[in-house]
Amino acid sequence: MSDTVLLVGCGKMGGALLEGWLKAGVAGRVCVVEPYQDSVPDHPAILRVDSAEDIPADLDPACIVFAVKPQAMADILPAYRRFAGGRAVFLSIAAGKTIGFFTGALGDGSAIVRAMPNTPAAIGKGISVLVSSPAVDPGQRALCGRLMAAAGAVEWVEDEGLIDAVTALSGGGPAYVFLLIETLAAAGRASGLPGDLAERLARQTVIGAGALAEASSEPAGTLRRNVTSPNGTTQAALEVLMAEDGVQPLFDSAIAAATRRSRELAS
Repeated sequence: MSDTVLLVGCGKMGGALLEGWLKAGVAGRVCVVEPYQDSVPDHPAILRVDSAEDIPADLDPACIVFAVKPQAMADILPAYRRFAGGRAVFLSIAAGKTIGFFTGALGDGSAIVRAMPNTPAAIGKGISVLVSSPAVDPGQRALCGRLMAAAGAVEWVEDEGLIDAVTALSGGGPAYVFLLIETLAAAGRASGLPGDLAERLARQTVIGAGALAEASSEPAGTLRRNVTSPNGTTQAALEVLMAEDGVQPLFDSAIAAATRRSRELAS
């Protein structure tokens, strides 16, 4: 594939995407706008520039990917308005920045795709949910899908309003899983296990369960029941966790709170 990609920002997420593109061969050439040279790998397919002003005048990118902090976006966007109205689609992974924000800065007819990835994208195990503006054509949509697939699974939604719930669930989800590891380890220590052993058991249990879920086509509920012997130790624990005041209402409240906060930040 010969499409040229213009990547704005090469921090942790931008760097992970870039690495995925190089491995998968989904971009023929990548121009990276990044003032910190050490964060950009040395590769024959990469052209690094320090700022938007240094982008070659003849560069005609198929996609411009914004991988900078949301708070910096308003200052950065005006320099890329010159690409609006051409063949380029603008792909943003900035949390809380809506399609309306980008069309306001780049023009109403701009082709915008908004993506919400999560941190496991750094090792190619993330999941990203994408939504597009009406100006995005099927070819641009497919290109954005391929670019994000280099970092993991990809899903599309048609309603941008769902991105707030996506942010709450999968965007913040890795933190909730890390908290699970912490709480499992703490509960193990409270039951008498040495601290380092409790930590290793909790961590590897979550790693193994995740790998099993990935490898299996069974629903999570079926996998849970497969582990649960009638009247056994796991059932005793699940009766606590699945009680009316167990983890489900806590997660309902947590995801609702994160969704509300996402809407507040986008307003």
